[in-house]
This record gives sequence, structure tokens and C-alpha cells, in this order.
Amino acid sequence: MSFNIIEKPLVIIAAKSHVVLTERLQNAGYEIIQMTQDNPGWGAAIQKAVGLVMASGLRIDESFLSAARAIRWIARLGSGMELIDFSATEKRGIKVVSSPEGNCMAVGEHALGMLLTLLHKISFSHRQIMQRQWIRDANRGTELSGKTVGIIGFGHTGKAFVKFLSGFDVNILVHDKYVSGFSAGNIIETSKERVLAESDIISLHLPLTNETIQYANEQFFRQVQKKPVFINTSRGKIHETQALIRALEHQFISGVALDVLENENLESYSPQEWQDVEKLNHMPNVLITPHIAGYSHEAFYKMSLIVAEKLGL
Repeated sequence: MSFNIIEKPLVIIAAKSHVVLTERLQNAGYEIIQMTQDNPGWGAAIQKAVGLVMASGLRIDESFLSAARAIRWIARLGSGMELIDFSATEKRGIKVVSSPEGNCMAVGEHALGMLLTLLHKISFSHRQIMQRQWIRDANRGTELSGKTVGIIGFGHTGKAFVKFLSGFDVNILVHDKYVSGFSAGNIIETSKERVLAESDIISLHLPLTNETIQYANEQFFRQVQKKPVFINTSRGKIHETQALIRALEHQFISGVALDVLENENLESYSPQEWQDVEKLNHMPNVLITPHIAGYSHEAFYKMSLIVAEKLGL
């Protein structure tokens, strides 16, 4: 007597994910393997996989999909779809889902936290205390209340940042090239030029596309008029690092909060890149975090849950 062994459809998880996603995939009858692109068995596994769970760092293009012939769906944990060639996925009928709703609140909180830390000189004065310096007058803070906050990009994270700003008495100027009709209360839909001219704080909430690469460049910073604090929690390639440094040195802007860098692979840095980052790190009005804005414990769970639900699991 012979038995036919039915193989379960294979899903590769090539990213850190919450167990809620693994459990739902397994309950739906999938075989799960956790694997990174540099694993020796990657090539064989990707040929069989019907599903792929990914984060940033994995490029999905014609070359990849030619090898992944069985792929039926791709789930992106988080936001940012710049590494996915949608013409290639659509041609093959591959379903692509993401979960920007899962980490947008974390990004909004992080942006607000960085802003308040800069305005009230919390991090800088803390470092002085560690050096046994008790300095008050030079560390006098600036209140957020009464200021004008400019937001460029009104997607999930831009809206989340606005939500957290609602507890402050601020005016909010928002520019989004592809969204309109959202003016309400203290939120004013307006042009990029007005955002740059009137804002005390400017926060970027943009996807990385061909249009937004080095969006915050020399020309961008020369258009600001009120020496704003500049915040980028989107993608590092959206700002131009050397233009940012010059804007600080020439006092076009009063402070910088970055959760992202133009190049986040520190091991690949050229001497010039190290010099630029070191220069930023030594400025008292600069705050940099390692791309953790959307990486909270709660977001980690919600991103996995949301992609599971979008996949119908």
C-alpha cells in the first residue's frame, strides 16, 4: 500500500515578524520557513514559495520574480514600497499587501518626541549633566504651543503626527501633491512654498519615489524663512545630507531630528559620509535615531496582524 504525501504550500518569512502572523499562516495550512536572502538555501526555497513576507532591504524585481515562479502573494511588513516593481508583480497577477496602518501611530509619537526633545534641549542638557555640568540659562526651552507646524505628505504617518499635535495650540500647514480636500479646523491644506515660508517646524512624511529622492535639498532649505526645526522620519534618501549640514551651518534651520540617514549601511561608509555624520552628531541642535520610529512593540504586533488580515488569514 502506498500513501501520497501532500506537501503544504510554502511561505518564506524574510523579516522579523510577530508570532500572530506565523500562527495564522500555519492555521491556514501553510508551511513556514524563516530565511534571509544570504541563506544558502534561499534559491531553492524561493522557487517553491507561494508567499513571501518581507520588510525593507529585499528588492522585488523582474530578476527576483523570474526565480520565484510560484509566488502568488507578497506581504510587506510596514510601509515603503520603493523596492517592489509593481509592473512586474501586476503582470504576474501577484497580490501585494503592506501594513502602514500598523506603525503610523508609532511614527507620529516618535516625531513628536524628537521635536519636544529638541525644543526643550532635553537630550543635550542630559549629556551635560553626565559631564557634571549644571547649565540652565543656555538650555532654556522653546514651547511648541503657538507655533506653526508644516507637514509635507498627508498619508498615514502625516495624519498620525497631526493627531498627536492636536493637544497643542498650533497651526498646521499641510502640503500633499496627491491628496486634497482635507482642510479642517487648524489644519490648512496649502502649497509647498507656503509651508516652507511660514512654518516653525517642518516634518516630512513622504514615500521614497523618483520624485522625492533628495526632496529636501539645497533649494528646499534656501526657501525656508523662519529658521524651522526640520524632521525626517520617512526615508533617508529624501533629504540630502550635505545640504542639511549647510542649512544648519548657515542657520537656515534651527534644529534637525532624523530617524533615517541617507545611507543606513554604516559598514559601507566612505570617509566623507563618516565626516558628515560625525559633524551632525557633534551639533547640539541635532538628534538622530536608528530608524526606530515605526518599530515599537505595539507596531511590531499590529503590522503582522494587519498583513494577515489583508491576506484573508
